[in-house]
Amino acid sequence: MHSETDTVRRILNELGDTWAIVGLSTNERRAAYGVAKVLQRHGKRIVPVHPKAEAVHGEQGYPSLDAVPFDVDVVDVFVNSALAGTVADQAVAKGAKAVWFQLGVVDEEAYERTRAAGLDMVMDRCPAIEIPLLG
Repeated sequence: MHSETDTVRRILNELGDTWAIVGLSTNERRAAYGVAKVLQRHGKRIVPVHPKAEAVHGEQGYPSLDAVPFDVDVVDVFVNSALAGTVADQAVAKGAKAVWFQLGVVDEEAYERTRAAGLDMVMDRCPAIEIPLLG
């Protein structure tokens, strides 16, 4: 059985470099904006997913996960917990390899469904915090 730390490490280092960030907009005061920048510095391609479909950090935005016209490896979820389960289900349908629920985003049922579908998943953690711990 892998620990959650092993799952975090695998998602960040092994599962691919295209991260759809659901809830990412041009609002610099939102956590998603800063986390996306950290992911870019770590070599990840970010894909903003937000109803406004705004370009963020030089990357084209899309209004929904299913509107992204290419494969994504990881779906990073910055929406509130009540909406997160739907996004996790969309990530499974999209063929993502992993789902990452940000700090404060918790949905145990979505976690179980996503893991049962064969995806790696972490919940209530932040990649911008985890990346420096990998070294």
